[in-house]
Amino acid sequence: MSTLSEELDRYLSIRRGLGYELRTTERILRRFVAFAERQGAVHVTAGLFLRWQETVGRAAPQTRAGHLGAIRPFAAWLHSLDPAHEALPSSLVPCRRRRPLPYIYSADDIRRIVEAAAALPSVNGIRPLSCAALFGLLAVTGMRVSEALALDAGDVDLEVGVLTVRRGKFGKARLLPLADSTTMHVAAYVTERDRLVGYRPEAFFVSDRGDRMTDCGARYNFATVCQRIGLRPATKFNRHGRGPRIHDLRHSFAVRTLIDWYRTGQDPAREMLKLSTYLGHADPANTYWYIETVPELLELASRRATASLAGEVMS
Repeated sequence: MSTLSEELDRYLSIRRGLGYELRTTERILRRFVAFAERQGAVHVTAGLFLRWQETVGRAAPQTRAGHLGAIRPFAAWLHSLDPAHEALPSSLVPCRRRRPLPYIYSADDIRRIVEAAAALPSVNGIRPLSCAALFGLLAVTGMRVSEALALDAGDVDLEVGVLTVRRGKFGKARLLPLADSTTMHVAAYVTERDRLVGYRPEAFFVSDRGDRMTDCGARYNFATVCQRIGLRPATKFNRHGRGPRIHDLRHSFAVRTLIDWYRTGQDPAREMLKLSTYLGHADPANTYWYIETVPELLELASRRATASLAGEVMS
């Protein structure tokens, strides 16, 4: 009989074959399966999940709901193979997981983040160099963290100023044109990175060891930077704490773009498809979501709608 770890490997392989990234999902599932195997459990049950939840400390209800959301599809898949595994009900965690409201970074916030990242300690100077370049690029392109970290050196064409995102969400690829100023900063990063590493690495963003920067490493360094500049409260034991997230750089890019359209008199309804394509959204509704969650955008959209209605009445 296969172990839970073996079944998990097979499950992740199948889902990734369908185009899913599953980085966060994999971390949750591996922690859960490790707990199950320490307990000697061979089947996933509701009781096993609840016992594991008792070990995660004072996690917020949304975090617990996220755990269940990651584990339920795995449990359902196992149940389809062996009814001894239980299909976990959504009621196990009495909290509906909600999409968190984005924190919109100001231009000054982003400047301080990049400057603080450039001052991070490092044994060889690579960590601050890579973190500053990564956070800056995320802020001006709206890329997902996973997409930026998956970039290879050959995916960045500095001559024409274009990034090739080969491993976007659901496996979709897209091209991202860069502003001239961004291309200049990226080129400076590449030159200094190669000098410090001593060769041209395969990965675009690298750690102090010269290998690909990991998702955990990027998020840890971002949390550290935010604590240093006061965007997150200081915490003990190198914990990330709570506050604005690295993913909010993507939200901030989208919101700033929309605000600029409204303020310059462009029609967001016509331009929205461009932004959805640039961000790699499968459904434009995911882009319109920003208008509903950011008060300034909602007010601008309301003004435009009111003006449009008034024009129709006058005509």
